[in-house]
Parts: sequence; C-alpha cells; structure tokens
Amino acid sequence: MTETLRRPQSPTAAGPAHADRLTTAQGAALYVGAVLGTGVIALPALAAQAAGPASLIAWLGLVLLSIPLAMTFAALGARHPDAGGVSTYVRLAFGPRAAGAIGWCFYFAVPAGAPAAAMFAGAYVEAALGGGQRTVLLTAAVLMLAVTVTNVFGVTVSGRVQLVLAVLLVALLLTAVISAAPHGDTANLRPFAPHGWLAIAPAAALLVWSFAGWEAITHLAADFRRPERDLPRAAAIAVAVVGVLYLAVAGAGIVVLGPDATADAPLARLLAIGLGGPASALAAAAALLLTFGTMNAYYGSAAKLGAALGRDGALPAWLARGASAGDVPRRSLAVTSGLSAVAMAVVALTGTGAQPLVLLATGAFVAVYALGAAAALRLLPRGSAARKHAMVALIAVVGLLAATGWYLLWPLVLTAGALLYHRRRSTRP
Repeated sequence: MTETLRRPQSPTAAGPAHADRLTTAQGAALYVGAVLGTGVIALPALAAQAAGPASLIAWLGLVLLSIPLAMTFAALGARHPDAGGVSTYVRLAFGPRAAGAIGWCFYFAVPAGAPAAAMFAGAYVEAALGGGQRTVLLTAAVLMLAVTVTNVFGVTVSGRVQLVLAVLLVALLLTAVISAAPHGDTANLRPFAPHGWLAIAPAAALLVWSFAGWEAITHLAADFRRPERDLPRAAAIAVAVVGVLYLAVAGAGIVVLGPDATADAPLARLLAIGLGGPASALAAAAALLLTFGTMNAYYGSAAKLGAALGRDGALPAWLARGASAGDVPRRSLAVTSGLSAVAMAVVALTGTGAQPLVLLATGAFVAVYALGAAAALRLLPRGSAARKHAMVALIAVVGLLAATGWYLLWPLVLTAGALLYHRRRSTRP
C-alpha cells in the first residue's frame, strides 16, 4: 500500500505568543548573518586570485542579483510561512519528489559548508595567536559547538544574539574600510582583467558562497510575529546592508592592498593599514563574530528544515519534532551538528582545503535557488513585482549553474538520494 506523504501543517497552528516571535530587526540581523558571514573575511582574496580587479564586476553582479533573489524568497515566505522553506514552495509547485530533492540539497549542504566556514575563522585566530593547523581546527570545533548550544535554546534566543552580532559587525567592517581608504591607490586597478574577462565567471562561482543565505531565513518565516510584513522588510534592510558592506570591503581590498589583495586574511591587512596596533586581534574577533553569525543562522534554518522534511516524509519521521512555529527542532539540530562534526573530522584527517568544500556547498545552494525561483513563478500572482523578481532571479541563477561546473555533481547525488528515499518510502507496505 502506497503511503501518502503528509502535507505541511498550517503555519498558523498553535504556536507561541507574538512576544516570543522574531521581530523585523532580529530577522534582518539573521539575514545579514546568513549572507554576510565568512565570505567577507576570505573570499575577496580568492576572487582576486581568480580575476584580479575584474572580480569587482562579479561582486557587483551578485549584489544586484541579491535584490530579486531576496525579494523572491521573502515574498514566498510571507505567503507560505512554513519550516520547510524552499522545500515547501517546491512541494506546492512541483510535488513531493522535487520538494524532497531540494530539501536534501539544502539540509546536507550545511554540514558540508560548516567546516569550511569555521576554518576561515580559525585561520584568522591562528594569524593572531599562532599554533598552526591545531589552532585552526580547535577554533572551528569550538565555533560549531557554540552555535549548536545557542540554537538548543530556540530561535528567539539566537535572534537576539544575532542582532547584537550584526551591530558589532557592521561597525567593525565600516571602521576597517573607512580607516584604510586614505591609503588607496587607483593604480592598483590596472591591469583590470589580468586573467582575461572570462575569469569573472569562476570568480562569480566562488562568490556564490558569499551570497547564499537569502533562502535560509524562509525556514524561520513562521517564527516571525507577522511574516507578511516583517519578512519583506527584514530582507530589504539586509540587502542594503550586505550590498554596501561587500562592495566596500572588496573595493578597499583591491584599491588599498593592490597585489596583496590575493593574500590570506585581507580584512586583517585592511585593519593593520588603517588602524595599526593589534590589527590581527581585531580581525580575529571580526572573523569569529562573522562566522558565528553565519553558522547560527544556517544551523537554525537547517534544523527547522530537517524537522519539516521529517514531518512531510522526505526524511525519517523521528526528525519531525520541532517543525511547528516556536518549537525547537533539537533532533534535527543534533543531526546537523553531528554531520558537521564528521565533515570536520574528515577535513582534519585528509588535509582538504576550504575551497572545494565552499564549491560543494555553493553548488547545492545554486540548485536550491534555481528550483526555488522556478517555484515562485508558479506560486506568485501574475503581474506582481515579486513574480518579476523571480523571473530575473531564475535567468541569473541559470548562468550561475553553468559557472558552477563539476561541483553540480554534489546536488545531483543528493537529488538521487532523495528520490531513492521517496521511492522506498512510498512503496513500503
């Protein structure tokens, strides 16, 4: 007998009082943490290595792409607030098989990306304290544990923590850029494309990591006080903040650092030039705050998604506890944290660098964006601004899919796993 997969529960079902829900400010802070994150401490250097000063075009393009992406997912979250996030939208548009596949792509991308994110911060701490790879790995392990503990207490606690972190981060990044700007030299923009104009594409593929996150907060949409109002506002605030900060840091890195823009820890170098003194310590603090913010948002979102996938039959039902608004999905959080620890152990034992992990995670996130934008075209009202945003987003994401190249094999493997699980579950007597 074929088992019918359960539909998402109504987001207005019993949940906590409004006082225990996320505010617009907390939501904007979660967005900023999810999107800004570790990209600003490491990827300016990787993008400059790939394309030189022309990498600024990739940064600008992805900032502009963020507008339709953020508005598309915010509109979907406002209309369909559910812990399943993009998986729920894909379910409504294309059915349970596609929903399970895209849910797996997001859920299992987070443990792949977590070690890379934590190691980015660990590299800054090692630059300040020394200790080599041991310091990097120990810092990464402590970060993953701290984020897990924070999310055990629920989304409102992590939202308050995120708001404080966001204010500190914005202040520190602006200080780095403003203090270093007088030392800039426009001659560092020449030659503008030392590796050719086509090098902008692989730079953009790397930078997708920096802009992944516009879909993440949709898994927490039902935890907002008024999703239809607060979610679009939070997304708009975050787009403005993230866009300004990314362009400012990347531009300052090129113009101020010149050839050193391709070296590790560009933020530390900007702080050293602008402020002098214990710049490495300040940069390490910034890296820890940025990474904690990113991982905090993603662990919370992935945990909610895993519970929703368990509820809807795309993962074992044991994970379903915590899918309702206001509940804490501790079982799903434990799986996310455990898989991240396994991935961290593999990295430590094999010496795998962060860049392959970044591209594995971004390959999965680009697939999530693509199917999420396609779902938006079916679910959002014809003629609405949000649907037009979805069309622009889908066209742009198709280009990113091409730039991602071989790393699309990871989401294909996850899709195959999700479809196999769905088939076995639906044919179970």
